[in-house]
Formats: sequence, structure tokens, C-alpha cells
Amino acid sequence: MGEANANILKKPNIQHTNPLAQTLLNKLDYDQLTNCMRCGFCLPACPTFRETGMEPESPRGRIALMKAVADGLMDPDQAFQDQMNHCLGCRACEPVCPADVKYGQLIEQARDAIEDHAQHSAPVKGLRKLMFKGVFPRRGSLKLLGGSLAFYQKSGLRKLARGTGIMRLFPEHLREMESILPDATSRGVIERLGTFYPAKGKPIARVALFRGCIMDVMFADTNVHTVQLLSEAGFEVVIPEAQVCCGALHAHSGEMEEARSLARLNVGAFKEAGVDYIASNAGGCGALLSEYDHLLHGDADEGMREDAKWFAHRVIDVSRLIVEHGRVPRFAEKHAADAETAVTYQDSCHLRNVMKSGSAPRELLRGIEGASFVEMKEADRCCGSAGIYNVTQPEMAGQLLEHKMEHAADTQARYLLTSNPGCLLQMKLGIEKHKPPFRMEAMHIVDYLYERLALSPENKPQEK
Repeated sequence: MGEANANILKKPNIQHTNPLAQTLLNKLDYDQLTNCMRCGFCLPACPTFRETGMEPESPRGRIALMKAVADGLMDPDQAFQDQMNHCLGCRACEPVCPADVKYGQLIEQARDAIEDHAQHSAPVKGLRKLMFKGVFPRRGSLKLLGGSLAFYQKSGLRKLARGTGIMRLFPEHLREMESILPDATSRGVIERLGTFYPAKGKPIARVALFRGCIMDVMFADTNVHTVQLLSEAGFEVVIPEAQVCCGALHAHSGEMEEARSLARLNVGAFKEAGVDYIASNAGGCGALLSEYDHLLHGDADEGMREDAKWFAHRVIDVSRLIVEHGRVPRFAEKHAADAETAVTYQDSCHLRNVMKSGSAPRELLRGIEGASFVEMKEADRCCGSAGIYNVTQPEMAGQLLEHKMEHAADTQARYLLTSNPGCLLQMKLGIEKHKPPFRMEAMHIVDYLYERLALSPENKPQEK
């Protein structure tokens, strides 16, 4: 009987006539497909199922669709492909799954297979090639992008584009996103701080900062503040110059081979730095970085497989690093007067569900003098950002954002904080669109904490 059950779990020996079906069979982890017990614990955790109530919009439903294609029971038609792309990839289903099904890996494998057979139009194909191969992986291209965006924002071109109505040529959701973009720059964290920053006091450990790609262009201040916070907490910080994009957007978009290429470069760059920890300040990046061992588990180079494990086991979110391994600095709310300032927190899905780092940010916020931390209802639910989901699936993203802003308004918090740049932009958009009846500001938790370091002016960290 045991042998018969073992045979059931083997990948079926089928030659599909549909090329995509065959690719799906080859790429999907069949053990993970069969691990799903169809118990339904994932249903209330899934944002798209909660919005629609439809079984195919749930992790259980999507796994059933994948298995049906792999087993030759259905063809992967356009409806199947749309369903795979409608998933947010928030991975809220994984912590509640009693069978420990690696759903995030399955959805990326499915999208990888779909992308192998995608028939994109020439403009879309060109844009994907430009961004995934020409911009994100190349520091020079990112600096050019940052400088170009900065020129657009500061030269008057942005004001002209809005005033002349040119922006109306773009879809509404893209116009909305453009309106809340932060100021870009071509001067990232290395240009401003160098590749080494000493610890304040006796060093506790040597930490490498993962600076990211878009993070270092659109949120360079956050990277700088991350380094300075870590220094205050007792860490000496190195920033490997050879590091590249983490590959998360590639992996989520079906560009798995490109993601693996980037991972190999990062593993080499950080291994050479010889650090105790690899600090991440972006939940989406950190989640993939912490799974480089899985991403490269099939690498032909055994040394690379071992180095990927070394890398993945050292990745940690900046808040957790400070709380669990650092000397927590003193923080004081600068706007507190007669009453404490209310602060709330929106979880990054990947930070909470993959990196298991939901408690550390809250612990830091509860320790701020003059601030009152208010827990937001369903703070662990996806806000709808999900990488570029709010661009590719604006309707569903908009529905999720409406719920999020209702809960945010209920907190009456002066500050709405998060730990991921995509979530931060989505929160800024939500405040702009839904206009709470009181003053609310969205910030990255690192920027908020840095501004509240209880230091005398002469002891403030300095840039180069």
C-alpha cells in the first residue's frame, strides 16, 4: 500500500499536446501540488477570495487548476492564465497552511511557464526587455533613470505635463501613481555615505546593506537612514558595490532565469564582504533574498548552492536586526506636546508571511517616547500594491486599498508606517484618494525612526 501511495505522488508521465501544459508539467513542483489537502484554511487568508468568494480565486482553487493541467484534465486556456496572474502573491496562505504547502513557489513556477509561451505585443515585449534586462540589473541605467526622473520632477516638466493635460493620455491609475511618486535621485547610498560606515560605540557585528534597485533611486534617503540607524544600534555597515537588483520583480513576472542570474551575482558580492548579517529595508526584496537557497537549489555549481544557503540564512529585516541583535537607540516623538501622537503600522505581506518579521517593527514603535501605537484592524491584509500588481490589476488593487484606508482612518493615527516601498506608495495613494478627515502621513518606518533619534544636534550622524 505504501508503494502504491508513493507512486501516486510521482509526476505523471504524460506528453501533452498543448505546449504550455507540457511546460507547466515540467516546471511545477508536483510534490507541492499533491501536498495540498484541500482543507480550506487558506480561503479566509486570501485577499482575492475574500473579495470575490470564488473558489478559483483562492490558493486551493489555483493549485487545483495547476494540478488539473499537469494531470492532463484541462488545457491552460486564457482564463487559466488570467487566474494565475490575478493572484497577488502575498503568501498570506502559507502561515495558515497545516500541510506547509509552498504556494509562493508554485505560483512563480506557473507564471514562469506561462511567460515561456506568452505572445506579447511588440511594445510590451520591448518594454519588458528594457526594464528586466536593461534597467533593473544595471546600476548605470538606474542612475540614468533616477537622474532623468529628478530632472522631470524639478525642471518644470512635471508641472507642464500636468498643466497641458498630457497626463490625461495615460490611464487613471497610472496618473494617480505619478502624482505620489517621491523625488528621485541619481545619488544613491554609496554616493552619499561610501561603502563603509562605522558603528557608534563598540561594534556588535558587521552588517551588509542590500540597497536594492528602485529603492536606491526613489527612496535613497531611506537607504541612508537605514545605514545611520544601524550604526546607532551598534553595527558597522558595509555596502557591497557589486550588488545588483534582487530579482523579485523578475521572479513575480515569470522571468525566473534572469532572477537566478541576479541572485548568483548578489551571492558572490555579499560572500566576498564576509558579513554576519545582510540587512533589508524592503519586505518584497528581503523575501526573495531569504529564499535564494531555494531559487538556486538546482544550480549546477555545488559551491554556488552552498553559498546561496550562506546568503539566505543571513538575510534579516532592519527592524528585527535592531531589536534582536542591536543596542536599541532611544526614540522620542518630536510632535508630542500635551497628548501622545498616534502611530499605526501596515504590514508588508512578504515581511510578515515569508520573513516572519511582524513583531519587531511594533516593538520599536511601542518604545517611542511621546507616541501611542494603535494597532490597525487587518494590518496583515494585503494593501493591493504587491510589486506592480496595482499597475497590472488596478481594479482589484483599488478594492483592497479602499478597505485598507477604512481601517487606517479608524485608527485616527497621525502616522501610517510600513516597511516596504511599494506598500508605502500604495498608502500615500490611499491617503491622497480617500482623504481622511484628519492629518495623516505615510512614511517608511526607517525614516520615521531616524527622524526621532533622541540625539543632540552635534551627535547627529553625518553624510560625506
